[in-house]
Amino acid sequence: MQNAEAATVESVRRRTRTDEPPAPFDTTQYIRAAGSLGYAAQQAMSIAEELYTAGWITYPRTDNTVYPDDLDPEELLATFADTGAFGEDAASLLDSEIAPTEGDEETTDHPPIHPTGEIPGRQDLSEDEWEIYELVVRRFLATCADPATWAHLRVVADANGASLKSNGKRLVESGYHAVYPYSSASENHVPEVETGDELRLFDPRVEAKETQPPRRRGQSRLIETMESMGVGTKATRHETIQKLYDRGYIESDPPRPTGLAMAVVEAAERFADEITDESMTARLEGDMDAIASGEKSLDEVTAESREMLQRVFEDLHDHREEVGDFLRESLKADKTLGPCPECGDDLLVRRSRQGSYFVGCDGYPDCEYTLPLPSQGEPTVIDEHCEEHDLGHVKMLAGRSTFTHGCPLCKAAEADETDDRVIGACPECGEEHGGELAIKQLRSGSRLVGCARYPDCEYSLPLPRRGDVEVTDARCADHDLPELAVHDGDDEPWELGCPICNYAEYQERQAASDIEDLDGVGAKTAERRGRRRRGAGRLRRPPPRLAGAGRIAVGTRSRVQVRSIQLEEPATRWRKPPGATVARLAAVRPLAPLAVRSLHRRASRSARPLSVPPTVVSRPSDAPLI
Repeated sequence: MQNAEAATVESVRRRTRTDEPPAPFDTTQYIRAAGSLGYAAQQAMSIAEELYTAGWITYPRTDNTVYPDDLDPEELLATFADTGAFGEDAASLLDSEIAPTEGDEETTDHPPIHPTGEIPGRQDLSEDEWEIYELVVRRFLATCADPATWAHLRVVADANGASLKSNGKRLVESGYHAVYPYSSASENHVPEVETGDELRLFDPRVEAKETQPPRRRGQSRLIETMESMGVGTKATRHETIQKLYDRGYIESDPPRPTGLAMAVVEAAERFADEITDESMTARLEGDMDAIASGEKSLDEVTAESREMLQRVFEDLHDHREEVGDFLRESLKADKTLGPCPECGDDLLVRRSRQGSYFVGCDGYPDCEYTLPLPSQGEPTVIDEHCEEHDLGHVKMLAGRSTFTHGCPLCKAAEADETDDRVIGACPECGEEHGGELAIKQLRSGSRLVGCARYPDCEYSLPLPRRGDVEVTDARCADHDLPELAVHDGDDEPWELGCPICNYAEYQERQAASDIEDLDGVGAKTAERRGRRRRGAGRLRRPPPRLAGAGRIAVGTRSRVQVRSIQLEEPATRWRKPPGATVARLAAVRPLAPLAVRSLHRRASRSARPLSVPPTVVSRPSDAPLI
């Protein structure tokens, strides 16, 4: 082929393919779609639950993929046609007959995930919330759209006996792709040719390639696999994966098992293999469904479960010493970095009596060589290796803040070779003892601004671990210290400012997040709402005066109580702004109907009276009680 100057077209095959729109979202497919946008399973569900609580989307934990009869797709599309963000796309769908797609699973507990008739403004949501909300909206639009049509072309040519093949595809009718950009619509154009055509060859070459191992399953694919195996439920699968992260059994994304996980599974397979069989969990899940459907009784399932678990516990008890020895040796191997530079014995990740981690020699007490590790996270030894010191790299598992520390000996040597950078006087001992603040690189890999008189003076301020710290010419008028900036890659520098002022602001934010909201909104939710609704200077309408007949919902934490009141303005719904409490409500915002119904349901279940003043949260006086 390398000597050939042209190839002769031997065959041309053309065909047209119809690309059907996707089915409505169930929980698993929603998590998969959110995963393609970079959201972990737990994060995707947390955002969806926030949107549901606010009334923007339906309940996100569902197996249903068929819209219920009481949902009018045309009416919902008409609602979106009046909005700016989705108006044009929704209106285009109304020009043809609407026949939403259906999936294979139809249940009656909850509908598929879709937007409600309450549509938020973009300013009402954070960036992540808006991205997920748009995903849900566009999935609904896609289920109401027409199929797409593709034209495929396959060309086979001969070049001196070598067969050359080329496949092309072109989108003829965009269909649902016009409103749902998350499905691949990439085209591969191949020029129109006919059998017998001569094609010139340019730069012919032979490439040697090897078969690559399959890619690791991402979180969404793991959840799909769990669903197909009958492991877990729509409400627990994403939580199971998060627990594996939290307990140090998996790391990274896509997830990969840690040495601890491999040791536990291998020990279980050796001494109690039934507990590692996914059919055990699937059988238990199936029994729960059988109880719900009336096929089995609670006593029957309980007896079977106890018998099965009894066998497992007996196996583990009979082999408890072997399991302990196996785990001990496996975990030791998992914590081994390499040879000690002083005695040649193994360096291990160890834990002090105070709970902090460090690297110590297995030859202790004969060898007392140690290296520090960062204080944040739980260390695990990874596959990367330091060639200079023959030591494994360490990763610190800290949830979303997980980071790779690298070779502990390299980090310690780097700190030893880095000079402190003095930036000003110490605010605690500068006047009396002449202490100076300096940017310090610690042997654990951390950085801080601390007093040069340490340990006589322990004053210190934290600095980011990553990036290069720049001491700028600008100075803080309050503390006479230079302002700092952190450069990390090609992004804009992070302007820390004065380190004292920066840490004081951080403490204020932490203190604010620790204040418990009286109406039951958690710290994370309150912080997110505060982010998206923060708008100093925006006038908010005051709450209505009391008059007429109606109800209000009041409460603290998770308890809500309904009290009879009078409402003057029957058509207004109100929501508490960020920073306000139930007892001190100065201004309010609209509350979505779904949230109103949720409050009333909670109110009907509440029996404990509350000690805070009543606050209007919703309910026009002429509206029916829910």
